[in-house]
Amino acid sequence: MSAPVAASRASRLPWGWLGLGLLAVAGGAWLLGREAAPAAVLKEVLTTVRATGPWAYFTAMALVPLPLIWFTVPAGEAFAPQLTLPGVIAAAGVAVAVQQALSYAIARYALRPVVERLVRRRGWEVPRVTATNALGVALVVRLTPGPPMILGSCVLALAAVPFRLYLIVSWLVALPWICAGVILGHGILEGRLAPALTGLSVLIAAAVAARLLRRSRWLARSAS
Repeated sequence: MSAPVAASRASRLPWGWLGLGLLAVAGGAWLLGREAAPAAVLKEVLTTVRATGPWAYFTAMALVPLPLIWFTVPAGEAFAPQLTLPGVIAAAGVAVAVQQALSYAIARYALRPVVERLVRRRGWEVPRVTATNALGVALVVRLTPGPPMILGSCVLALAAVPFRLYLIVSWLVALPWICAGVILGHGILEGRLAPALTGLSVLIAAAVAARLLRRSRWLARSAS
């Protein structure tokens, strides 16, 4: 199969984790500057997140194209008392669906020339999509590790993958990561081992499943 999507080495970097690491370093420097106890500062951050309210928080999650983990990890601890943990996962899932739909509309229709230039600068090639390979192409793009969700959305929109197929595939691929982030964050921030291990297990299972599917012959044939 000729690869439907070609990414440069730079575009394959784990930008979400890199960003989270930089955020952690910045947070550590801030803590040292304030000479405050980490637990007290963490409590302050969570209090600020709660004060925004779930509507504002999940609206921001839908509109701001940051890595999912930045939103999912604090969400469970901040809003589970109001929404329950399944409710937080559902709200995050709706926010992700809205972001994916908006990204598609903007990239394909509203700002297509601008988005196309930005995508190509990142080293991505827009794949050729037909009625027979659309599903395979969507899966290849979504299962490629490293690039942020917004970049994959733009590539698939520019490739004119049918919207319904695009949204179903994109959302289903994102769902395990949403669940893992919310549950893992809830367990860690609450200091509870069981949910933390559950979230970590979902994270590992999602990563393994994505890797196996990405290497499968069926996907190679479907995307060709």
